[in-house]
Order: sequence, then structure tokens, then C-alpha cells
Amino acid sequence: MSYDYDDQNVFARILRGEIPCAKILETEHSLAFKDISPRAPVHVLVIPKGPYVNADHFGAAASDAELADFMRAVAEVARSTGAAGAAGGNGYRLIANTGADGVQEVPHYHVHLLGGRRLGRMLEKSPEE
Repeated sequence: MSYDYDDQNVFARILRGEIPCAKILETEHSLAFKDISPRAPVHVLVIPKGPYVNADHFGAAASDAELADFMRAVAEVARSTGAAGAAGGNGYRLIANTGADGVQEVPHYHVHLLGGRRLGRMLEKSPEE
């Protein structure tokens, strides 16, 4: 499968400095910033700096350095926001929406790190359950 990256998406524009963000962390390969419409007390977006469309694109095409840097950035954001158990928090959720069925709104791979309160079920149970 080919991945067509739209370099005019909002995250690409943030990476180029065309749109400001409330930066939490920046590393060689990743950027983390506060979500402009937070759904929890802690709601941070973590994005790779490379032009990756979604999770499967990132996992298949990113270098080992990018993959490691991204996961370490996620862990550092969880710690620095106090959401991680090691930082005294009660946990957090990572969400990566991918594609139309996953309701991905921005075609640049990103994870939402949410915490700071009990988040409830990830999805409602189906009627069959």
C-alpha cells in the first residue's frame, strides 16, 4: 500500500512553525504539544517529525531511531504530565486513530495521551455482550 502524505495538514504546518502550539516536549524525531480541544485534564498529542500518514505507515517505514525516539517521547510526556504511575499518576490512555473507520481527522500519525481523571470505557459494549 502506498501512503500519500499531505504536507499541508495541520501537524505538518505546526512542524514547520507556520502554526503555533503549546509545546510540551521536542526531541530529534518527535514533538509533543497540548491538544487545542482537550478531552481530559491531560490531553497531549505526540507526533513524529517525519511525514507518516498513520500508525501502520510509521511502523513500516520509520527508522529504528524514529521508532525508539517516539516511544521514549510518549513515556516522557506521561511522566512529565504526572499521568504515569511512576510519576504519581493513576494512568493514562493512548489513542491512535487510523483511517476512516478509526475516525482519523489529521493525516499525520499521532497519538493522543489522555489522563488526569478516570476516562471510562474505551468503547461502549455492543448489544450482544
